[in-house]
This record gives sequence, structure tokens and C-alpha cells, in this order.
Amino acid sequence: MARLLAVAAAILSVFPSFRRLSAQAFPTTPPKPSRLAPAHFPPFKEATLPDGLQMVVVERHEQPVISVSLAFRAGEIFDPAGKEGLAELTAELLSKGTATRTADQIAATIEGVGGSLSASAGPDFLTISADALSDQAGLVFDLLGDVTLHSTFPDGELELARTRALSALALQLSQPSAVAQRFFASEVYGRNPYGRNATRESYQAVTRDDVIQFARVRLRPGGALLVVAGDVTEEQVRDLANKVFAGWQGAAPASPAQPTPPARSATDILLVHRPGSAQANIALGNTTIPPTDPVYYAGRVATQVLGGGADARLFLILRERKSWTYGAYASLHRYRGLGYWQATAEVRTDVADSALAELLRQVERIRTEASPDSELVAAKGFLVGSFPLTIETPSQIAGQVANAKLLGLGDDYLRLYRDRLNAVSALQARAAAARLYRTRALTIVVVGDGAKLYDRLKAIAPVRVVDVDGKPLTPADLAPPAAPVALDPMQFVPHTDSSRVLLQGNTAGFTISEVRRAGDSLVYVERSNLAGGAFQQQTTLRLNPTDGSVRQVDQETTQQGQKGETHLTYDGGRVKGSSASPQQDGSIKRFDIDTTLPPGTVDENAVPFVVPALPLASGKSFSLTFFTPSENAIKVLTFKVTGPASITVPAGTFPAYQIDVTGSRVPFTMYVSTDSPRKVLKTEFIGQPFVVELVK
Repeated sequence: MARLLAVAAAILSVFPSFRRLSAQAFPTTPPKPSRLAPAHFPPFKEATLPDGLQMVVVERHEQPVISVSLAFRAGEIFDPAGKEGLAELTAELLSKGTATRTADQIAATIEGVGGSLSASAGPDFLTISADALSDQAGLVFDLLGDVTLHSTFPDGELELARTRALSALALQLSQPSAVAQRFFASEVYGRNPYGRNATRESYQAVTRDDVIQFARVRLRPGGALLVVAGDVTEEQVRDLANKVFAGWQGAAPASPAQPTPPARSATDILLVHRPGSAQANIALGNTTIPPTDPVYYAGRVATQVLGGGADARLFLILRERKSWTYGAYASLHRYRGLGYWQATAEVRTDVADSALAELLRQVERIRTEASPDSELVAAKGFLVGSFPLTIETPSQIAGQVANAKLLGLGDDYLRLYRDRLNAVSALQARAAAARLYRTRALTIVVVGDGAKLYDRLKAIAPVRVVDVDGKPLTPADLAPPAAPVALDPMQFVPHTDSSRVLLQGNTAGFTISEVRRAGDSLVYVERSNLAGGAFQQQTTLRLNPTDGSVRQVDQETTQQGQKGETHLTYDGGRVKGSSASPQQDGSIKRFDIDTTLPPGTVDENAVPFVVPALPLASGKSFSLTFFTPSENAIKVLTFKVTGPASITVPAGTFPAYQIDVTGSRVPFTMYVSTDSPRKVLKTEFIGQPFVVELVK
């Protein structure tokens, strides 16, 4: 942008006449807004087929395309307890093989005509969707019928789907905002299925028999909804549906009674302790109303005023005025059952209490004060004006119709949606907010470094503390005492290990580590080369061969042509020297270091050497003090040991401990062989695309 502005200035300086013409060509005031143009939702025709399948056809002949969705009451709330993720895996497997087509053949058939076919599971419904040119309507229905009635759910495809789900879950759990959402749902809905989340254990528990049984019970014509929009006719759709679904039978599956979400009598805070988090993620809200409650329209407007976008109160106050966050928002959600509303913000740790207090203040304001006309008009203008953008294509139309039908919103919902929003008054919006936002019984979840947040938050409301796995913690657990841990000298065996570095599954470089004796010292050397030499680093540690304590660190780093060196000595409870680390922006971060250290402090570069020498055993946890030269900072890292389990890397298959490490800027997981001398087999950096695996 700066370069573009400089070029523009140069042009104007050379051509003054152009500058005068430009000034004359553009008006000095914006044009007056035009009247809101009516948006007519296309009419649709409904019918029930002989097998009980409800059909809706929306004829839209402007474009030669067709969009089809087939929805079942088979969403995530129907997952059996302990097998959360079953609906998700079932949906993914529907297009991965039938009695007459393999997954590749299904993909090639639909992609060969420029179309798409997919399935997904949401909280309430499982939906199969397909799009193509309208002259391929027969092919679309043929594939739709095939995957619906004849999917075989191959074992190999289930394992691939499970692997993808586990990878997505690991990424999700590395993101504080996603962790906050998982805990928020659990807190708001309790034992109700809307509050459940898939876990590694629940994904692993799903079998092929589970998938087959789930599809047999829940994917039936009774209670299902087929919506077809585009360049088709009702008669054409009816003929195609009757043909491909001939012989399909089954009444609507039963929907078991669900536990009522917990009733709260007071507001409290669930603090999810995530050691080392630089920010705090806040999510607050409560359950609201069923989808057909007419207060939704006024509540939607009130929520837009509160936090619907960059011109809403939360964003303007917390970001623009206070500079506490990059964004703060509010939203109102509908399920087939009880919905919820939520306000969220990601803020600096040192202002988390102030930001939460301001969030609560603004929620109370919108409940008790009528919104000014300027805010109300802007909110309604956005909601009403943006609606036509959601019904432009056959795919969007099919989605809107399906949503309205599945939630039972009535035949006139889409036709009257804009009028109902536009009719909301300031007093109605305030009354809706007062009903929907229960400020005396809110669920508040904060994810961050509990040691830094607990005292700040307890002044606002009572605080309960859990770790990221949901295990209850006491305030004393937030800052576990770090103590020296005796290392096992039997692990100080001279050896050389070669590892590869993977970036999104592709080899991006290598790391070679070596342990050797040199005089009265043990020497650990690690050499890394990434991206064809764009990043190179050699670290040499001199250690005491008796206890593994660090004596000296020498490190040379080259990153994109920038070079930095670190030279430190550890002696007498102090670390002295200098650190220079190349940064991604091309700068060098430098420190002159002379720091007093707690007993047992280890240089962070020694983690790959130290961890295999810890007294590892399943269930053990260690908290050690580390000094980070690149930050000139002392921090406590916690190592939680689980396993052993079998781990396969290029060097072979080994029984290994899994060691989850928190407290560093990026949490990571190490897999260390159980047999002596122990080796680091694999390192995964949570939320990052890097993996390091032992090759030989």
C-alpha cells in the first residue's frame, strides 16, 4: 500500500492537469442512500413422495444449474454417549464407496461434469448436498440415490476419515478460541447433547458396525427433507426422486427425550488454565429460545447492535476505544431445540478483567437502555440489506429453504423475514435483550494462563478452575512449584540421531543431534537445516556428565540471510553472556544477559537432551524451570507423561511415552521410546504444521 501511494503521488506531481481533472471527477460528498429495493423470495412447491420423503422444489430458470440437498434428523445430538463424532464420520463415509462405485469413481463421476457431491453433519441434521449443471440432473440424482441407499462404508475409508478427524481435533485443541467454545457448550448445555464434544477417545471408539447401524436407523425417508433449487421443474424432480429412491422405506426415526440444560441461579466464571497463553479468550452467554419463538427478530436486532460487526458496540469500545482486542462480537444461534446467545473476545492477559467487566457492562446496557435511532437503523439496515445476498444462487436458496423447513419456521418465514426485522422498534429490541440475556445467571468461560488470570477474575465473579482436559484445579495448582529433577545418567549414552522435519506432511529439512564425551564434559550438538538452507542453526551444549546440568551454550543461527549468535555460561546460579536471534521480519533481537536463576534451571535448548533422561512413567508430571535465551526469560515448563503406546516413524516402530509439554510459547508433544537408551522419536508442535520424526 505504501508503494502504491508513492507511485500515485509521483504521477500527480508530474501531471498537475491530471490532478485537477481527478479533483473535478469525484464528488466531495457521498450520494444519498436509495430506497430499499424489494427482494422477492422465489415461490416453492411442496409434496410428499410415496415413501414419506418430503420434497420442496424451487424453480429458478435464470441459470442452467441445479442444487440438491437431502437432510436427515441424524446430527451430532444423536451420537451415542462415548461415541461422539459418529454422525460426522458417517457423513464423510457416505461418498466413499457404494456397492457399484469406489470413492474415486464417485468423485470422478461428479467432478467430470463440473459438479460436487458432499455430506456433512451439524448439531441437528446430516445433509447430503450436490450441485451441477441442470442438464446433469439425472446424474446428480443417480449419485444421490446411490450414496444414500447403497453406501458400504469401507474399513479403509473409515480409518482415513478417523485420521483426518483426529488431526482436525488436535488443531482445534491447540487454538484457545476453539477450546473456549468447547467448554462454553459443555457449561451452557450440561448433559444435554448440544453440550457434548467429540474427543480422541470417542473417535477411536467408533466402529464400522456403529456407522452401518447409525445410517440404517437414522437415514430414512420418513422425516427427511429433499430440497431442489434451480433450472428444473416439479414434475422432473418428482420423476427423478421416485426413480432413484424406489423401494426406499422407513418411518421417521424416534428422537429420544433430551436432558434439560442446567438452570443457573448465579453467574460464575470457568477459568480454563492454559499455561503460557499470551492472551485470554472470553466467551459468555446463556441458552435462549426455541427456533419458532417470535422474539427472535427483536433479539437478532439487539444482538446486531451489541456485537454484530465492526460498527457494533463491543467492537467499537473494546477495540477502537480501548485497544484491548482485535475484535469482540456477539451472536444469536438457533437449534431445533433450545438455542443460545454468546459474546466473545480475545484480549491481552493484563486487561482480561477490564475487558470482561466492560463486556458485562455493555450487555447490561442493551438490556436496560433503548438503542439510539442511529444504532437501530444501522443494525436493521445491515440485516435487511444483506439478506438478498444469501439467496442469489440455487445452492443458497436450497440452503435457506432447508433451514426454514427443518427448524419449523413456517412457510412465510423467508417471505416475511426482512419485514419482521424492519418492524422491530427500540423498545422491542430492549425487551428482547432483557429476556434473552440473563446477566444474573451467565455462563462465562475464560481460557488463558490461570496463574496470571485467577486473582484478576475473582473480583468479578466466583471462579472455578480446570485444566484443558477439564480436570478440576485449585488455585495452588496454577503455579506448580518447579523443583530440580534428578536425571538418569544411564541415558547419557554417546549416539547420533538423524530426524526429518515435515511441513504439512512434506519433507522440509533435517535435524541431526549428537551426544559425545569431550574431556570433563558431555557435549550435545544439534544441527538443523530447513527450506533449503533458508534456516540453519547449530547449537552446542556443554553439560556436567554427572547430573546433566548445563555449563555452556553456543548457538549460531542463520535465517533468510540474517545471522545471530548466542554465547552463555551457567555457573553459581547465574547465566551470563549474550543472545542474538534473527526474527521473521529480518531484524535481530539482542540481549546482554546476566540473570540469577532458581535452583535446577535448565537452558531451554537442552529440552531434547533432558526429557529422555527424566524418570519417565505413565501418569507422572514434572515442572522444571527453564531459561529461554531468545527471550531472556525464565519460565516453567510442565511435562505430563502418558502411555506407553506404539509409535511408528521412519526409524521403525517403538513403544513410547507421550509427553505433553505446556508453558512454552507453543505447546508441543514429544514421543520418547521406553527402552534404554531412550530416544526422542517424534515431536509435534500443537497448532503448527511442523512435525519432527526420527529417521535413523
